[in-house]
Amino acid sequence: MSAATNTFVKENEQRFLEELKEFLRIPSISTLPEHKPDVERAAGFVAEQLRHAGLENIEIISTAKHPLVYADWLHAPGKPTVLCYGHYDVQPADPLELWQTPPFEPTLRDGNLYARGAADDKGQMYMHIKAVEVLRAVHGNLPLNVRFLIEGEEEVGGESIARYVAENPDKLRADVALVSDTEMFAPGLPTLCIGLRGLVYLEVEASGPARDLHSGLFGGAAPNAVFGLIELLAKVKNLRGEVQIPGFYDDVEAPSPAEKESWARLPFSEKEFLKEVGSSRLTGEPKYPVLERIWARPTFEVHGIAGGFTGAGSKTVIPAKAAAKVSARLVPNQDPDKIVAAIRDFIRRKAPKGIRTEVRVLSASPGLKVNPDHPAIEIAAKALTEIFQQPTVFIRLGGSIPIVGDFAKHLGIPTVLMGFGLPDDGLHSPNEKYHLANYYQGIMAIAHFFERYGGQ
Repeated sequence: MSAATNTFVKENEQRFLEELKEFLRIPSISTLPEHKPDVERAAGFVAEQLRHAGLENIEIISTAKHPLVYADWLHAPGKPTVLCYGHYDVQPADPLELWQTPPFEPTLRDGNLYARGAADDKGQMYMHIKAVEVLRAVHGNLPLNVRFLIEGEEEVGGESIARYVAENPDKLRADVALVSDTEMFAPGLPTLCIGLRGLVYLEVEASGPARDLHSGLFGGAAPNAVFGLIELLAKVKNLRGEVQIPGFYDDVEAPSPAEKESWARLPFSEKEFLKEVGSSRLTGEPKYPVLERIWARPTFEVHGIAGGFTGAGSKTVIPAKAAAKVSARLVPNQDPDKIVAAIRDFIRRKAPKGIRTEVRVLSASPGLKVNPDHPAIEIAAKALTEIFQQPTVFIRLGGSIPIVGDFAKHLGIPTVLMGFGLPDDGLHSPNEKYHLANYYQGIMAIAHFFERYGGQ
């Protein structure tokens, strides 16, 4: 990285911080209708910052829900094009009483910036814009071509951007995508994620009697929808935590020996992980190490059950209906449609007597893996190593980033997952934070990646 670029970042740290604070003050909560004006205000902020950084062809694109923001700079003929993605929407801040300081009044404490969206994803996305500004200020232009596509629906499913990417492959043509919405494995340890699990999210509804019944008159003879649903879900796993759905593991591909060896060298403590979980013991498939369980094995989880009477006092009712939200995390090579079909068949066959079931698919996306030998990945690893002065590590993540799959499917490009969050940043939780040093070093690392990838 050029000394001039590094110096520019250091000289402008305070301004970069104040700009990020202004961004974080906008309560762009995408799931709450009353915050729609705030979401639109955040889109306007992003567009203005792209303009200030020197980007061109800036558009605020209306969708069925929240706007997309597009921009580009395409004046480096013969050089690669990077598609930068991020999101400006945030999760609700509830419960407010658990925040030490107001969630939309960014506050510095112990080298961290506390606010909703600080790490997920305003702080990380904003680094891409600042990296472009830095390079243009220092060099007068960019060493490669860039496109930006930033959304306001990531926290509510991302339907609009998925449709837009599918319908606009020519407009979004690039060699690689860049996403900073992940984390470093440990503080000071530069990290590239090269694998993500996919996600199938379902709602399972169980119906018993035609209406709620009096348990004194019908108890012992009438099927209970809540109890029937519990019985059904209990059959999905055995006592060892292994999923019993036929075909569930058929297409699971084991991590390579090299990947397993590299994971074994990571600074991971099962004892500390258990402490973070806050339970007496860990569960899951016992023959696999913890990192392999959460990165490279598929899972089935129950997220919530609703049905019957749950109010104050008592009501002796046999519920007619019950519903559960469930999901399966998928690893690369598993087909979401095949898994959905297997789950549907299992539920149909295993439903208790007298219980009718319906399965509704709320979302489905595959897992994916990026080739660590891709030139952009190798260059990104070198850029991170030079900035953080530590060898870059390669990990997978247990979560899903559906847009990465959309880029692969519709644009045919891999994604560099270069994240700067930390494991204790508290995403979606009270007191979400972003380590301020990572914000500044992240700007430097992204600028350096652009320089190296553009051959400068």
